[in-house]
Amino acid sequence: MSSYTGSDIIVLEGLEAVRKRPGMYIGGTGKPGLHHLLWEIVDNGVDEAVNGYADTIKVILHEDRKSVTVEDNGRGIPVDPHPQKKIPALEVILTTLHSGGKFEGDQYVTSGGLHGVGASVVNALSKELIARVKRDGNTYEQKFKRGRTVSKLEDLQKRTRLTGTSIYFVPDPEIFDSTKFDAKRIRDQLEIKSFLNRGLRIIFHDKGGGEEVEFVHEGGIVEYLEYLINKNEILPVHPETFSILQDTLENSVRLEVALQWTESTRESVKSYVNGIPTQDGGTHEQGFRDAVRTAVRAWMETHNAIPRGVEVTPDDIREGLFGVINMFMTNPQFQGQTKDKLNNPSARSLVNGVVRVALEQFLNTHPSASDAIGARVLQSARARQASRAAAKSARSKARQRRRLTLPGKLADCSSMDPVEGELFIVEGDSAGGSAKQGRDRKTQAVLPLRGKVLNAEQATVRKLQNNSELSNVVQALGCGMGTSLEPDKLRYHKVILLMDADSDGHHIATLMLTFFYRYMRPLIDRGHIYVAEPPLYRLDAGKQTYWALDEEEKARIEKRLQQKNSRIKIEVQRFKGLGEMMPQTLKETTLDPARRRILKVTIPEKTRAENTISGLMGRDASVRYRFIMENARNVDDLDL
Repeated sequence: MSSYTGSDIIVLEGLEAVRKRPGMYIGGTGKPGLHHLLWEIVDNGVDEAVNGYADTIKVILHEDRKSVTVEDNGRGIPVDPHPQKKIPALEVILTTLHSGGKFEGDQYVTSGGLHGVGASVVNALSKELIARVKRDGNTYEQKFKRGRTVSKLEDLQKRTRLTGTSIYFVPDPEIFDSTKFDAKRIRDQLEIKSFLNRGLRIIFHDKGGGEEVEFVHEGGIVEYLEYLINKNEILPVHPETFSILQDTLENSVRLEVALQWTESTRESVKSYVNGIPTQDGGTHEQGFRDAVRTAVRAWMETHNAIPRGVEVTPDDIREGLFGVINMFMTNPQFQGQTKDKLNNPSARSLVNGVVRVALEQFLNTHPSASDAIGARVLQSARARQASRAAAKSARSKARQRRRLTLPGKLADCSSMDPVEGELFIVEGDSAGGSAKQGRDRKTQAVLPLRGKVLNAEQATVRKLQNNSELSNVVQALGCGMGTSLEPDKLRYHKVILLMDADSDGHHIATLMLTFFYRYMRPLIDRGHIYVAEPPLYRLDAGKQTYWALDEEEKARIEKRLQQKNSRIKIEVQRFKGLGEMMPQTLKETTLDPARRRILKVTIPEKTRAENTISGLMGRDASVRYRFIMENARNVDDLDL
């Protein structure tokens, strides 16, 4: 065993910001951040194993599921006095940021912990932490609370020949949204770590669930790749797994790669550096993808495996590819403390060079596998080209629909996607002008109406077709009407009636709804028809502006403001129509999807709706007369 003493611990200072800004160190205070504490401690044990000083790690999740113990049989953290701090090295490591034995290469050739913050961050964010160390034939213990030392280093007088470190910690509920650990999450992650470190024995004891499992995977990442493919319930297209297990590359880099093409329609590459998952990839993943693209294309071109007329892209080559990259290096440059991305420029060329040469050799010496991979790549290329041709055809049809004869008064939107398109049918040219200026030109179209439209309940089909206003509406929607209606050709998935908030506006909206009900009913059933609710009043109180749909809402706003401040001065403006609104005001109150109020038109009771339309809009005036006489007593004010 090499010497490992307090003089090997290098101090870079600092700690206070951890509790105030935990997200900078663990990514957040939710479940991922909580479990990140555990991985920091586990990875310290893994570093001992990777460097040949340990072969077993045990993780104990206690009954409350809110506390964990991590034990390893490594050398044990040094406990002798630090030469600068004059306190035990163990205390330095657990209470000081940027302290540890991994800044130089003397003690750890490769490691996941590089910044010297992992253990101290766990301590700072724990309500309680107890460290126990076995080394030099003795057993030592020291206690901490929220990053501060609460007991001196104690020799427990337990003589032992064993070595190792045990860390018990309880995450601080003042920091985390929840301090309850997820047993399945821990179990799965520990098994992955055992795949990444061949021969490492990891034990997980879930005391709350009464389960104890042991993971040892001598097959390493090759076994891990098989596990991933089986877990996703997909079939490989070739039986042989391509793998690289090179222990000695330049600058003490060790590289492990395993890959296999499958029938999946997606690519899945898991990458790790010194046992740390690089979820956002990085230069090692880029080098891997470069190598796969170059090697497969070279084989296909050499063997004339690309038919004329078929274009093969890098995405086609990687479709269905499942791979694992496990890299060990002395000075990895991670992006951020959570180490989600590798930034070392040299890693790209190194991985590319090693994987490309080995994969080319594999393809040339395994003809059945290379033939299957080539067929898989061509399958993807042909499917992509067919999909692109279909999309091109759909766009062509959309452009043809756009070239339909459209009404001259329509201000169309630029988007050709009906799903995001909106058509505002607006009362009057004046309001239409404001709407055209205030709209989002990409997704919002505007069609002004002049005057009141025909009553569709009383007019004949021929008369409706000859009516210029309704004809403009039908042309703008592009899906026909009546028996020739084709809802799938609707050019806008939101058709919004935007009328003045007065009796005339309500009448025009009713006439339009009658037309849609009788001649475009499927558009209502599909949820495409809406009614906008523009405000009738603007209320200014100091620097605040409020909008009211009607007199009743205006009164509520005034009452609420006066209750807060009886002396407040409220200026009220009543809009006579949408044409009075400036384009910006109309946008803020009625056009902007984030702030507007619109109502979807639905028909919850079909029989009642039919009776209402036929009775109130039909030719028999007696029905309307009875309705007016029965409800006149409830009308306090008429908007004439």
